[in-house]
This record gives sequence, structure tokens and C-alpha cells, in this order.
Amino acid sequence: MLFGKYVNKFYRIYAIFFILGVIALIAVDYFQLEIPEVCGEIINGIEDSTIFSDSNKMMWLMIRLGIIAAVMFFGRFLWRYMILGASVRIESDLRFDLFSHSEKLSTQFYKEHKTGALMALFTNDLQAIRQQFGIGMVSLVDALFLGALALFRMFSCNWLLALVSMVPMALIGGVSIIVSRVMEKKFKLRQEAYDNISDFSQENFSGISVIKAFVKEIHEIRHFKKLNNDYYKKNINYVRYSTILNVLLTAIISLIIGILLFFGSYLVINNFEFNGNVFKTGNLFEFIGYFNILVWPFMAVSFLITVLSQAKASYKRIEEFLDSKIDVKDEDVIDIDSIKGDIEFKNLSFKYPDSNNIILNNVSFKINKGEMVGIIGKTGCGKTTIVDLLLRTYNINENELLIGGNDIMHLPIKKVRDAIGYVPQDNFLFSDTIANNISFSVSKADYEDIKKAAKLADLDSSIVEFTDKYDTVIGERGVTLSGGQKQRLSIARAIVKNPEILIFDDSVSAVDTKTEKNILDNLKTLRRGKTTIMIAHRISTVSDLDKIIVMDKGEVVAIGTHSELLETSPLYQEMVHLQSLEEKIGGDIDEI
Repeated sequence: MLFGKYVNKFYRIYAIFFILGVIALIAVDYFQLEIPEVCGEIINGIEDSTIFSDSNKMMWLMIRLGIIAAVMFFGRFLWRYMILGASVRIESDLRFDLFSHSEKLSTQFYKEHKTGALMALFTNDLQAIRQQFGIGMVSLVDALFLGALALFRMFSCNWLLALVSMVPMALIGGVSIIVSRVMEKKFKLRQEAYDNISDFSQENFSGISVIKAFVKEIHEIRHFKKLNNDYYKKNINYVRYSTILNVLLTAIISLIIGILLFFGSYLVINNFEFNGNVFKTGNLFEFIGYFNILVWPFMAVSFLITVLSQAKASYKRIEEFLDSKIDVKDEDVIDIDSIKGDIEFKNLSFKYPDSNNIILNNVSFKINKGEMVGIIGKTGCGKTTIVDLLLRTYNINENELLIGGNDIMHLPIKKVRDAIGYVPQDNFLFSDTIANNISFSVSKADYEDIKKAAKLADLDSSIVEFTDKYDTVIGERGVTLSGGQKQRLSIARAIVKNPEILIFDDSVSAVDTKTEKNILDNLKTLRRGKTTIMIAHRISTVSDLDKIIVMDKGEVVAIGTHSELLETSPLYQEMVHLQSLEEKIGGDIDEI
């Protein structure tokens, strides 16, 4: 049986399933052992011709076989429904626990762990756990109860033949234990190889357009072949040990049956007596029947060892995942009804957990409720990091970031994120309809709200050109949309939420200047009285905003309006000059 802090609870939750299932399984095992006895009586009766003269006895033997068949039929249905059904439920519950935990883990965790390896937990590893709770449980009960009862019947029938059969059977147990330890290690290596191939495939599917654009199909196929061969070798290596064990067991069992038939025939021919009765052909048939039944419990031991070794290896991986620390969580939160749009950074410095480089250095600025503020600067200056901190995806020092006058570290995370609408750089979209992608940010949105948000994002005119309009399925990551359409759809998704704070992280870079102006004009009307932050590279995006924060190398170097910065900020002046040159010559000056 499999034990661990994340699975022990299932024995209690599904106790009634396991109890009823085990009772039904034991009943089937018990009645199954009646078959050799009944058949032995029939053969002995035929041999001495007594069964034909006693019709009542014959009738009773037939009735017994009918009762046994009925009990075994309904019993097998019951234990399959209870035990195997419980194993499927446990798999489902554990999958929910895994997914629930994955939703709580920080962004940093997903930077350090690959998606393919995590997906393997939800597929192969959970399947191994289910097998242990299902067929593994059946194997355990059969190995203990059916095996013990079959042995008892064998010794009662003929203790000498039973002793003869036990010597090689003990050998089976020793070999199984040794092989099981090796198999657990081999299974772990197989799972790691599966992780690698799963992760590689997932990345290729996501980046197929990039692969095609750079004509790297052959290169990726060769890389996949290498990973596939590695998985093949480790899988074959694991299967080899499993096959050796099964073949060895089958060979030993066949040898034992041959010995029993030879030695048993000798006892029948020479009329040996056991327990005061002559050992007849029917008794030999009965004993062989018991031994054949005993074969499954011994095979079940082998199977149980295989399944348990897989389950243990998989459970270790699952336990490691569930033990992953939840870094970003509510602690000492204050009770607050709503979050206002005032934002203040107070001498905030920050570096990512996996880095020693300071990303933000002594950053201080204040955004008042209702302001439209731009944040601009060179690539890598820390603009996106500011968004990460506002969304509370990382921990920071206390009293360095205030929202609505309250320390963000003491605000409920859900309320912080509920108060913020976010348009990310990568414009991640779901393989769903346009309408469902727009309404994703709210629990319920009617068609008019969705259409209004699309119009404000200057997207409605594009949507109506699709055959299915707002019911158009856009494919994985919005593959059927252009870059500008993806950006505008992401903007509509944030607008329909109508949050207290709306953040655009370089979210209009893929649209032309005319569309950009339409969106900004719509936002000025829509967002009156609410806070809006525009992170951008283009001066045109921020020039008409209430104020602009200029950043360089993780520091705030200037704050003011467009006209003020043109007079006071050399960096801002340089950016304006370079972008003006780019417009004049129509060139592609690299992003600064």
C-alpha cells in the first residue's frame, strides 16, 4: 500500500468504498476456492461411478456451481466498482490538489520549473498512483487472503505436494524483492526522460511559427530524435526488468505444475492415503486447481511490486511539487472594503529571488487617484518590474509600496489584483471565442459590455469582419489574429473589468499611431476619476498624459509633463530626438 501525507487522507475519505470492495473481493476469493473441491468430487464420482447412482448429489453439486458463479459474477462487479472506482476518484482529487497548489505558486517557481515536467505529474505520475490504489489494492488483498486460503486448502488436501511446491515458490518471493528495488530506480529514470521529451514537445508546439520562420525543422527533429531515443532506451531498460521478472515467474510456475503432475500421478497410481482417505484423480485435480488459483496471488506479488515501485517513484515527485513553498501569500492582512487608486513608491529597491542584480534602486514616486501616468525608459530599466510589484507577484519590504495609503504587503492579494486591470506585453490569449477572451477578466459580462469594450479598444470593426464575429474561435494563443488585434483584444479584456487601476505594459506598440490615438482618446473619457498607468517606448503614447516618469538603470531620473521634461530631462530629450529622426527618415532605429 502507498502511504504519504498527501494520500493518507484518501483511505479515510473512501473507507466505505475500500471496505465494501474488499469484502466483495474476499467473498469472490472464498467462493472461487470452492470450484476445485466441487470439480474434484465430480471427477471422483465419475471415477468410481457413484455420482450416476445418486441424482440428488449430482443436483446439489450443480446447484453449488450455480451459486458460486452467481456470487463471483456480482462480487466481481461490486469490487471493481468500489475499489477501481475509488482509485479513479482519488486520481481526480489528487489532480485537483495539484492544480489548486499550482495556482498558488509564485511566478518565480515557474521560472525555475519547465512546463513539460509539470505536465508529467498530471499524466503519467497520477496514473501510477491510480493503479496502486486500484489494481494494486486488489493485488494486495488477493496476495494475502486468496494466497493464504489457497495454501491452507492445499495443505488440507495433500501436505506432501504442498511442501514440494513451496520451495520454488519461496524463491519467487526473494527474486521479486531484489528486482523491485532495481525497478523503482529504473522507473524514476524513465519518468525523468519523459519529462524532457514532454517539455521539448510543448515548447516546439508553442514556438512552431518561430521554428518555421528560421527553417529549423530539421534541427528540432534531430533534437527530438535524441530525446526520444533516450526515453526509448530507459523505457526498454525498465520493461526489460519487468519482463525478466514475469518470465522467470511463469517458468518457475510451469516447472512446479509439471513436478506436481508427475509426483501427484505417482501418488494416485500407488493409492497413497492422506488424512485417512485414498488420494484419487479427483483429489489431484482439486490440488492442481488450488495451485492454479495460488499462481495469481504469487503473480500478484510480482505485479504489486511493479505497481508499488512506480507509485512510490511518482509519489515522490508529486510530494516534492506539493511541498513547494508558496512564497507570495496573505500574511497579517488588514480588513479593507475596497482599494483606492493612489499609488506611492517609497525608496523601493528590488532584485529578483534568483538574481543578485538590483533591478529597482531607491525608486520613489507618487500617482494620485484619477491620474493618467506614463512610465518610459530604455529596455531593461525596470518598467515591467514595477508592474510585477503592483500585481503582488513578488514579496517586497514593508512600507515601500502603498496602494490607497496602505502597505501592499498587508493588503489581501485577491483584492489587490481585483482592483487592477492588466494588459501584458505578451498578450496571452486563450483558445476560445473572442467574446469569452474579452469577458475573461469578469465573472459575468453581457454582450453589450463586451462590444463596448471592443469599441473602446478600436477592435469592433475588425471583429465584425470575421464570419462568426464575436463567436469566432481564435485558436491557441490567438494564432489566427494579427499582432495588433491581439493587443487590442487584451486591452478590451482589461477595459471590460473597469478596474480602479489600469496598467498597460507597452500594450499599444503593435498598432499604428492612428489606432493608438483612438485608444488613448477613448481611455481619457472612460477612465476619468480612475488611475491609469501607461508603460511605453513610444513618446506618442505618453506625451498627452498627466505626468511622465522617466526611468534609467532601475532608477527614476525625472518626473513631469511632456513639456516640462523637454526642458529638464536630457534622457527624455534624447528619446524624443531619436524618435523624431525615425519618423522623418522612416527607418527602423533600434529600441533604445
